[in-house]
Amino acid sequence: MFFATDLDTVTHGIQLAVAPVFLLTAVAGMIGSVAGRLARIIDRARVLEDRIDAGPVSDPMLPAFKELKQLRQRGALVNFCIALLTFCAIMIGLTIVTLFLSETTQVEMFRLATVLFLAGVSFFLLALLCFLAETLIATRMLKFGRNIRSNKN
Repeated sequence: MFFATDLDTVTHGIQLAVAPVFLLTAVAGMIGSVAGRLARIIDRARVLEDRIDAGPVSDPMLPAFKELKQLRQRGALVNFCIALLTFCAIMIGLTIVTLFLSETTQVEMFRLATVLFLAGVSFFLLALLCFLAETLIATRMLKFGRNIRSNKN
């Protein structure tokens, strides 16, 4: 395998390979955001579990169990979202390596780079759909009107 030694080719290879790094930055930011949501889901589940454990055996606490089930669904979506984002980051990282090697060696891998990049973007879009579904479930769980109704009685 021949590696390019002239500065222009190496510089162009770096420029070409750096472009997908912007997507990696977005993925890293989204992983941080989604991981924060997962932490909040876990914290809320622990509060509910403690409340259930402290409650009397005669009280089935059905609303708490219903909320725990919804939290479990949200947690599963968030975990899947993180997995998709991780796969996206791997595909984009491989795209960067492939683009750089294609530009600085005699091995042509531009088709592979295209497939890797499209796979990475597809994983990112699927992760966004999971994020949307999780936020819709979270919003559906909100019960702003409960206290207003109970105060009227």
